[in-house]
Amino acid sequence: MNPRKPNRREFLGKATLGIAATTVGVPLLEQAVSAPPPAAGAGEMPYRTLGRSGEKVSLVGLGGYHIGAQKDEVESIRIIRTAVDKGINFLDNCWDYHDGESEVRMGKALRDGYRKKVFLMTKVDGQVKDVAARQIDESLRRLQTDVIDLLQFHEVIRPGDPDRIFGPNGSFEAALEAKKAGKLRYIGFTGHKDPDIHLKMLDTAFKHGFTFDAVQMPLNVMDAHFKSFGKKVLPVLTKYGIGVLGMKPMGDGFILRSNTVTPVECLHYAMNLPTSVVITGCDSLQILDQALEAARTFRPLGEKQVAAILAKTAPLAAQGEFEPFKTSNQFDGTAHNPQWLG
Repeated sequence: MNPRKPNRREFLGKATLGIAATTVGVPLLEQAVSAPPPAAGAGEMPYRTLGRSGEKVSLVGLGGYHIGAQKDEVESIRIIRTAVDKGINFLDNCWDYHDGESEVRMGKALRDGYRKKVFLMTKVDGQVKDVAARQIDESLRRLQTDVIDLLQFHEVIRPGDPDRIFGPNGSFEAALEAKKAGKLRYIGFTGHKDPDIHLKMLDTAFKHGFTFDAVQMPLNVMDAHFKSFGKKVLPVLTKYGIGVLGMKPMGDGFILRSNTVTPVECLHYAMNLPTSVVITGCDSLQILDQALEAARTFRPLGEKQVAAILAKTAPLAAQGEFEPFKTSNQFDGTAHNPQWLG
């Protein structure tokens, strides 16, 4: 059963203003950062619970975009299967990644019994019912599966997207029908542009009596200083038991170019938040090993450690220079291909 539908004024009053809500005088984000889930045993892959779903997912998730970027299909399959063999069970993908090639390769990798070992997520761009329904079926075919564990509405990045998705003949209707037909199990959404649009999407769902199972958003060492999803959206997700999917822990590499933090620091910071899973792109076995090692060695960061990381990144983060997915349209696939939306 969904949690109590929040009063709209209550929701916007606490959420849209960001981190204003406190408990015992301590901001929610600070509580979350100072008290993340416990670490796993030494050398083990940690698993966390995906919100109120109860599903156990690996602390690190394998990003789908980089799977299609790999020139060699065989190497892509090797990366996926190695990730699963070493404990990663959360796989990310999207209908539009590399014109479907990412899903095709993942489908091939999930043969020979690998499908039953993973929690499979993909996304669709369609915002009208018939387009979304077609994309869902195409994803199922490419992924060579009968059911997608988590389907997400992709790139909710425009103020009008929530109303379109939940409007008459919107893609929400297609998702509900697909779920009823057994084609998918859980429903979420993603976006990388503006936390206020995420809040509008959540509020629109609440007004329709629906609570998302998961939400995906950028969570990284720069986000805390600029248009912060961590400050504005994260408290709402934890309040309503919605699974938190952290993405862009290194800002698609841009954050590393700031020369302020290391890859492992980026991953550990994102893991230190109340994330269910931190999704990261791995286009080589070497990068995969780095992500695996970060998960295995993660230990909750103390307040001083978090403060030190944020102090290092604050001077360069204020204008969003190293988070171009928030400030430009170069990462907006649906802006460049509006036909995907329907």
